[in-house]
Amino acid sequence: MDKILQLQQIIDQSRNIVFFGGAGVSTESGIPDFRSQDGLYSQKYAYPPEQIVSHTFFCYRTSEFFDFYRDKMLWLNARPNPAHIYLANLEKAGKLKAVVTQNIDGLHQAAGSKNVLELHGSVLRNYCTRCGKFYTAGYIKNSSGVPKCECGGVIKPDVVLYEESLNGDVTDAAVNAISKADTLIIGGTSLVVYPAAGFIGYFRGKHLVVINKSATSADRNAELVINDSIGKVFSALDV
Repeated sequence: MDKILQLQQIIDQSRNIVFFGGAGVSTESGIPDFRSQDGLYSQKYAYPPEQIVSHTFFCYRTSEFFDFYRDKMLWLNARPNPAHIYLANLEKAGKLKAVVTQNIDGLHQAAGSKNVLELHGSVLRNYCTRCGKFYTAGYIKNSSGVPKCECGGVIKPDVVLYEESLNGDVTDAAVNAISKADTLIIGGTSLVVYPAAGFIGYFRGKHLVVINKSATSADRNAELVINDSIGKVFSALDV
């Protein structure tokens, strides 16, 4: 059977779908991932990118952190692609119950998705570390050096850096959604970032689908594996 037709049949039969996605969902909107050949980890900086986006680096080399952050992690002109739009429409139709994402760009919400569980936070939320006042991503993008609050405190993006823990409420909601789903669609993720990738182990439903350009550790347990662009795959489906 054609894989697109098989996926369509799975979606048609499902009543409680959860989507678990990663960087591959956003690359089609022009946002680079971290681990591909052209990703951030393959580029050369004075420090390795994984060191720059760590809690320690943020605390002790804050200005250099923000130089990298503004240049490589704030893609404020990016727009939702067909994958984001399809998922939003699937939610509107009552089939998709949650999007669990490792991405921090807010594109799922921009496409219209409501129940988005952001495991690694969002660049769209920024808070003063002293008084808690909220600042937009545009404020960070247009600032220079270390962005400061009017109270004098350093403003920190609400993203989970290396060495930091995931938000407990978000992880609980993600585990709950995945454990109740009858279908879990994993898309655009290499499943190498933990603890996030470990959440798929809570799935006990009927249909496990993986859509990713390269092989993943979940392939062997999946009912259906499609090695292709997730935007291309979703564009071929009906809600």
